[in-house]
Amino acid sequence: QVQLVESGGGLVQAGGSLRLSCAASGRTFSGYAMGWFRQAPGKEREFVAAISWSGGRTDGADSVQGRFTISRDNAKNTVYLQMNSLKPEDTAVYYCASRLGEIRTTRYAYDYWGQGTQVTVSS
Repeated sequence: QVQLVESGGGLVQAGGSLRLSCAASGRTFSGYAMGWFRQAPGKEREFVAAISWSGGRTDGADSVQGRFTISRDNAKNTVYLQMNSLKPEDTAVYYCASRLGEIRTTRYAYDYWGQGTQVTVSS
């Protein structure tokens, strides 16, 4: 079992920045790809970004390209999402997730999920 705990959410003005963190515990972090997803009220949970175990491969949704950066520190069992140039449409609950193996962009491929952290961007 893998436990994931997100932190770093909050309220920020449009154009601002936030850095989300996701700390993993339980089973070894080794070999797990990590992803960030988000869900706005009344909408489906959508893919934001993902990173391979080694950090050598990343993927991101078109809507966040050039603004969000995913990274990880395996020594700390932590994955990060640096969010810059935030827009009101980025407002959502952000979830981190993990899966053993390669990165995927569909939420159905991930086995473990955190409880989520709220990000609110005001205009």
